[in-house]
Amino acid sequence: MNYFYGSGIKFVYVHSGLHVVIVKLRMARTMEPLAKKIFKGVLVVELVGVFGAYFLFNKMNTSQDFRQTMSKKFPFILEVYYKSIEQSGMYGVREQDQEKWLNSKN
Repeated sequence: MNYFYGSGIKFVYVHSGLHVVIVKLRMARTMEPLAKKIFKGVLVVELVGVFGAYFLFNKMNTSQDFRQTMSKKFPFILEVYYKSIEQSGMYGVREQDQEKWLNSKN
């Protein structure tokens, strides 16, 4: 068996007439730590997003005043909240909020 080395590539030649090529790129070894770092970064971002969404939902679910603040600053997020609780079968929260907010203006 003869071995021939090229730039980052190892060739193996078998004398029986068969050619076997094993490709080992040195770049793959240096990319593994980078890929792991990217994966860990994506995982951390996903976890922060999940916990952030849970915190935001919980805060909106327990505080009508916070929902009023959200209606002024981020109405599209409040709309997602209303639709999600309506999908779960809880109706009337939107109407209660609007009624309270109208009464507080008067």
